[in-house]
Amino acid sequence: MAFLGIKITFNIDMKLKHLMIAFTLLCISIKGFAQVDSIKIIKAGRLLDVEKGTVLTNQLILIDHDTIKAIGPNINIPAGAKIIDLTNATVLPGLIDCHTHLTQNPGGNYYDDLFRKTPIDFAIIAHIYAKRTLDAGFTTCRDVGSTAFMDIALRNAINNGDIPGPRICAATFFIGSTGSHGDINGFSPYLQFNDSKQFRGVADGIDEVRAQVRFNIKYGADVIKFGASAGVLSEEESVGAPQYTQEEMNAIVDEAKLWGKKACAHAHGTLAIKMAVKAGVASIEHGSLLDDEAIQLMKEHGTYLDADIYNDDYILSEYAKFGTPQKIIEKEKLVGKAQRLSFQKAVKAGVKITFGTDAGVYPHGLNARQFKYMVKFGLSPMQAIQAATINAADLLGWKNKVGSITPGKFADIIAVKNDPLTDITTLEQVPFVMKGGVVYKNEGK
Repeated sequence: MAFLGIKITFNIDMKLKHLMIAFTLLCISIKGFAQVDSIKIIKAGRLLDVEKGTVLTNQLILIDHDTIKAIGPNINIPAGAKIIDLTNATVLPGLIDCHTHLTQNPGGNYYDDLFRKTPIDFAIIAHIYAKRTLDAGFTTCRDVGSTAFMDIALRNAINNGDIPGPRICAATFFIGSTGSHGDINGFSPYLQFNDSKQFRGVADGIDEVRAQVRFNIKYGADVIKFGASAGVLSEEESVGAPQYTQEEMNAIVDEAKLWGKKACAHAHGTLAIKMAVKAGVASIEHGSLLDDEAIQLMKEHGTYLDADIYNDDYILSEYAKFGTPQKIIEKEKLVGKAQRLSFQKAVKAGVKITFGTDAGVYPHGLNARQFKYMVKFGLSPMQAIQAATINAADLLGWKNKVGSITPGKFADIIAVKNDPLTDITTLEQVPFVMKGGVVYKNEGK
């Protein structure tokens, strides 16, 4: 055989034979290593079956790589499997927060954050908030509004294994009308901003809102978020007035559906909530001012209520320290109590409930503080946990991947020392966190 003018001779059959033997030995070695490294058994003293709403005892959970393979009291333990002993703990699925803003965090100065910082300032530390969220037991979250595609970059870095954090269902730009909760407002009209309306999510009219939905999806949005009403933490005069027409809301939701995406609506006011529900949103975010008709519409349409009923406490106690305008704090005083009463009415009426905290409005990692308020205002402890597991997974469209400890789903599993069905606040301290079969936190070892 000649190669580059050099004659080479060898026994092809012998070379191939040696190569095949070496490859076979390598495969055997890799297989043996993978089995020891990737197969795990969790011994669960108590296990919450959130699908059935029951508690199982003395269960074994077989995990292969990132997936749950089997559950039961007497499953075979493969040779070489790593044993994780949680016999003195309560084991439950990784929690899901359906309303977060991982690329922001309270503190600093209100106007400095708006006008002196760039997206790079926020992006460079967002991984810290992602890790805090994961350490708190939230293995999945829906991030409902970020600038400069920071949430997409964060999601991708986590998915690639570059940094630790929860699974992220990302919305990218909040879609809002000119002068709305999604637009910088209350300042001089002579202020100039370098980014285009599209890069701020500002869109008006049916054609523009459809184009904005397409723009968000083109660059990676998993879900579409828009402002149906005015807001609290922005400088509009109203809290709940509609900020899109019915036709514009219909167009946003319809365009999202064309691309296989769900839409959710920031909506405080009663009329805006009804309009968004009629448009076909999957969830109402906040839902502060519900009346009987709005509640009935949500039940008829199967719309989830994703209400942040903890953070009122944090805003009223801390936000004045950050230089937040007094008019914003006054709006929070009006809305906070009404929101909790609306939540209570919705629970009593049987509206579907998910767990959404607005983390980022208050510090990341404190997400589980909301459980106590959900129980206080009408849910049982199991229902509150289901809101943050199977209900949340259903809202995200990820029910086949997360939300319960079920064969075939990701091995996203947490454990707490005490029984959360007896004391829901035990979820505020999570000593064990596994995501995709990888243990990220184990304070009991």
